[in-house]
Amino acid sequence: MQVGILGLPLSGKTTIFNALTRSKLETSNFAAARFGVSTAIIDVLDSRVDLLSGLFNPRKTIYAKIQFNDISGVSSGQAASGTGLDAQLLNAASKCDALLLVVRGFENDQVPAVDGKIDPRRDLEALLLELVFSDLVIVEHRIERIEEGLKKAKAIDRPNLEHELALMRRLTEALEQGQTVADVELTAEEQVFLRSFQFLTAKPLMVVNNVSEGSATVDDLSWAAGHRATSALVLQGALEAEIAQLPPEEVVEFLGSYNIAEPGLNRLVRECYALLGMMSFFTVGEDEVRAWTVERNASALDAARAIHSDLARGFIRAEVISYADMIACKTMAEARRLGKLRLEGRDYAVQDGDIVHIRFSV
Repeated sequence: MQVGILGLPLSGKTTIFNALTRSKLETSNFAAARFGVSTAIIDVLDSRVDLLSGLFNPRKTIYAKIQFNDISGVSSGQAASGTGLDAQLLNAASKCDALLLVVRGFENDQVPAVDGKIDPRRDLEALLLELVFSDLVIVEHRIERIEEGLKKAKAIDRPNLEHELALMRRLTEALEQGQTVADVELTAEEQVFLRSFQFLTAKPLMVVNNVSEGSATVDDLSWAAGHRATSALVLQGALEAEIAQLPPEEVVEFLGSYNIAEPGLNRLVRECYALLGMMSFFTVGEDEVRAWTVERNASALDAARAIHSDLARGFIRAEVISYADMIACKTMAEARRLGKLRLEGRDYAVQDGDIVHIRFSV
């Protein structure tokens, strides 16, 4: 999974990136609206993996992974000027599965706001305008090509072109009203068809209000989650970046001194998973305990495919036990004795936290 981080200059998005990835990227490199991408892949920390690892004492413990891309180059007013987002930026953002939009909610005399006023709602509107405008340009270009194609299309091809033209005009109407592609009611077939266009506003959007240290982290964020496939939260970015640089043994004491239950970044990663409709299942044993990422409602066959294509090709049965039952039983032998380990077919809907072993033959 890839999550692209976007924000206006001086929003603190690179600070959020540093906190998430435990990096030390110089924020001054991205203060100007110049294109650039920094990438890091991080472990998705999961206490369930830690407990399972404690039970099986494996040679390796492997967490699920998520990639964050710090993408610079957005500045307010590009859409208004008609220039739109840079082609390189569009390409980088389009490859991401979700976009994290950072807006500035912090005061800092040493880093003054671009126009002298802190207004996260205004900044979010500016960011969304850039994304909407970029999608609108793609739609308008496609409409021009369809209309040109209809002039010389064969009768057999005309129905498909006319259906696509009607779809693109629906998108145009929505985007011109400030809606996102995700806001538009689409059939399952239309959703599949539109994937190839990689519209930015069709992607899940996570809005992060980056506030000052000591600011309230619980706030009314209805203004930031007014579209479909959009979620929002508040983070004290500078504080989170400081926590991320601490040795593990000092983190608990530091969090306690601020009366913080856990780093806000843990919650952010969980929110990204939920927004993307993803979940984890586990494989366990003496060799390794490992978390695997699949879409919610994935089948046992999908889980097998996530591990290795050979397991899916030769799938026979899946041995499944819930995480809660595994922790209660402590060993596979006890789970079998109590009948908690069950056999499931390829269509079984894997549940978040299931421990899965695939029986296969190739």
